[in-house]
Amino acid sequence: MSFSKLKNELSELIEIIKKLDKKVIVIFLSVSFLQTISFYFTSRRFFRENLFEQFQHFPDPHLIEYLYWFIGDFFTLFILSALIIKFVLKVNLSDYGLKLGDVKAGLWFSLIFIAVMIILTWFVSATPAFAEKYPLLNSSKKSWGIFLIFEAGMLVYMIAWEFIWRGFMLFGLEKKFGYYSVLIQMIPFVILHNGKPFLETFGAIFGGIALGILALRTRSVYYCIITHVGVMYSIDLISALRYRADDYGIGLTSIINLINKIL
Repeated sequence: MSFSKLKNELSELIEIIKKLDKKVIVIFLSVSFLQTISFYFTSRRFFRENLFEQFQHFPDPHLIEYLYWFIGDFFTLFILSALIIKFVLKVNLSDYGLKLGDVKAGLWFSLIFIAVMIILTWFVSATPAFAEKYPLLNSSKKSWGIFLIFEAGMLVYMIAWEFIWRGFMLFGLEKKFGYYSVLIQMIPFVILHNGKPFLETFGAIFGGIALGILALRTRSVYYCIITHVGVMYSIDLISALRYRADDYGIGLTSIINLINKIL
């Protein structure tokens, strides 16, 4: 290829780039950068490889590992996203779902979704293998104090997790792609579930779509947070109770037995 032809190609490419939607470029690049920072610097893997030895004298260093991940991703995925919205895109955070929106519809849909998931979880969790998997922190199954700290950290993490996909990415792409933005944000959401149990990853396809629709319908990310946290809390609580009671039945007797473990 001659120099003049290469110059023409570059000129054409520059002209194409100039015509692109600047906000869409910022959203795609920001999500890529932030997720990369999360993977390499605020992940559990980074903590184990670089910081774990410094916390071995703590009563539960694995709890610190999870809290590092939860808080680190809150800063990376939520705080940095919010700063990009405010100072790069220069718009209000409420335009990206940080507002109450349609409260009635949001709470109604959230409660229905959580209720359905609790019923499904009750039956799916009726195996020791499931209870061994959740909660992710093994020691939280044995201590209610650690359980509560872990779940508080999970809440912080879920706020960031929902905001990056159902807030920053979804609402950021909505004007350009309309309802296709629901499918766009679903793809990385599902990919980041890879490595988890098959049913959870497969379910993330439909969960990601449902949460995206919920966010657009209510114009808020809050109900996605409520829904996702509600589902995770129910999974962790039921699994922890089954583990403590060593009861994996699905009948009324098992329900009473697990309730007694709380009381």
